[in-house]
Amino acid sequence: MKRTIIILLIIVIVSFTSCKSSKRAKSKKDASVSSYVIKKNKKETASYKTKADRIVDYSKQFKGVRYKWGGTTKSGMDCSGLVFESFRAHGIILPRISRDMAKKGDKIPLKKAREGDLLFFKTSKSRRHDINHVGLIVKSKAGDIAFIHATTRKGVIVSKLSENYWKSAFVETRRFL
Repeated sequence: MKRTIIILLIIVIVSFTSCKSSKRAKSKKDASVSSYVIKKNKKETASYKTKADRIVDYSKQFKGVRYKWGGTTKSGMDCSGLVFESFRAHGIILPRISRDMAKKGDKIPLKKAREGDLLFFKTSKSRRHDINHVGLIVKSKAGDIAFIHATTRKGVIVSKLSENYWKSAFVETRRFL
């Protein structure tokens, strides 16, 4: 009887230890480019997400978050907080305020802008600061540019650079990736 209980106990222990899952450690390549498999017409093709794609995707989770001056969380954020947090989450530390961000990175022509680049604006008539607003480009196709940013009235939203207000307030584009 004792022997039967011991054998049963060993079987139970062995069966639980064999249920362990294994995870593959991420390599440095995995950290910089994530790969996904897309099934299309029973054919598999690999597509890749760049760091810019991942930063843009991360920023979109904040759509609808209310505006809060100095905020960097889902309970409220400002324009530079949104950009700062989206880049920080991917290991890139930018200055915290838009006018300081505009002094970093590489200035590029608007026609070369792509997803992940930053747009800088002067939305105030005050001469105190030249740049006081920043947005992250989420779509750039054939000159049609959409960017995510935080506004005082609507919170975090996606706007188009072609809108008259943003077109007239636009100052420059910078690349950090």
